[in-house]
Amino acid sequence: MNALRKKTYMTAGYNTISMGTGRNEFHPKKPRPGLEDYIREAGQASLKMIGGAENVDEGVIGNFMAARFNKQANLPAFLPMIDAGLKYKPAVSVEGACASGGLALTTGIKSILAETADVVLALGFEVQNTMKAMYGADVLAGAGWQNSRKEGHAYFFPGAFSDRAGAYYKKFGRETARKAMAKWYCNAIENARLCETAQEFHNTNKDLEGTANTPVNPRGFVDHLNVFDCSKVSDGASAIAIVSEEGLRKIGLDVKDAVEIVGFAHAVADITQKPENMTSLSTMKVAAEKAMAMAGITIDQLGTVEVHDCFSIAGIMALEAIGFAEEGKGSEFVLAGHTARCGKIPVNTTGGLIGWGHPTGATGVHQAVTIWEQLTGKAGKAQIEITKEKPYAMSVNMGGDDKSLVAIVYKRGE
Repeated sequence: MNALRKKTYMTAGYNTISMGTGRNEFHPKKPRPGLEDYIREAGQASLKMIGGAENVDEGVIGNFMAARFNKQANLPAFLPMIDAGLKYKPAVSVEGACASGGLALTTGIKSILAETADVVLALGFEVQNTMKAMYGADVLAGAGWQNSRKEGHAYFFPGAFSDRAGAYYKKFGRETARKAMAKWYCNAIENARLCETAQEFHNTNKDLEGTANTPVNPRGFVDHLNVFDCSKVSDGASAIAIVSEEGLRKIGLDVKDAVEIVGFAHAVADITQKPENMTSLSTMKVAAEKAMAMAGITIDQLGTVEVHDCFSIAGIMALEAIGFAEEGKGSEFVLAGHTARCGKIPVNTTGGLIGWGHPTGATGVHQAVTIWEQLTGKAGKAQIEITKEKPYAMSVNMGGDDKSLVAIVYKRGE
């Protein structure tokens, strides 16, 4: 892979609260913020940090299913609602299931590289607590092939990853995998408790391990996962500015307040086909390898990663796909404490999809905001140490069952 032709940065990141069950403010029968509120909050916060809308050249918005959850399309036209200064400026929306946020980022990066813009406002959002979970699960199934719904589970994606978990248990052993999945959940909640915007920030459960080991209930849910193995239904938005060197000067921010994008990759697989290997995320592996090749780094130089743990088994398999462990050894890697905050490679430092939340269209942008905060020392109580030996970070955002993947490698600006 060729290195980027010009320096490209991200800065001015912002996350709204990830709203849903678990937050004290959430009540399913009380009025809650709508998509306009989330778009406006995230967008205005980012604009404030970059000197206002007049500095923005283009906008891009990532979303998965607003047309179903909110009966709303034509999303680019919501950008001027954020600030009148965005009126008449170009904007697009992108969709790639749960990787929609990642696609918003890569779209902005390409605009910088194409020199059609020096400052791009990238925003992702989802508001999906507008219907009951069972109906929402059917909407989210649109991330997979609709023809496969005829033989799929009522809870489509929990069913798909339950099948992956079952195959993983059979091939590599259930006991170790289940212990690692429980530890994954515990780490996610503990990290989320350090981030005020996380959906699980208010979680005070003193027996996380016991909760994580809740017996599976095939008659009520799926065969190989319990509900705590799953990310929750979430509402929220995240925004970040993608800028060139000239863009940094334009917005008046120091390079040390930005992260440089040193590699990225976008890969897709045939949505009509079942996984080639039920115990491997092969498309994720390709995307991660390409992103690191473009950056010219190895995994040993990564100081933190944000992985797409829509389910605990997906998190473990992601570690294997990226290369931290061989296939089947991801469970042991987690149980050894390597993914903890002070471990070999701190993972999902604000809780990931299970702990922070999964407003699907926002997730990829949230990952970037988290890494920007970590690499620039703005993560507050969630801050980890980034060493000179491991100055890089990576986010991996997945859409569908390993079908749409975006991987990005970052380094603090210098």
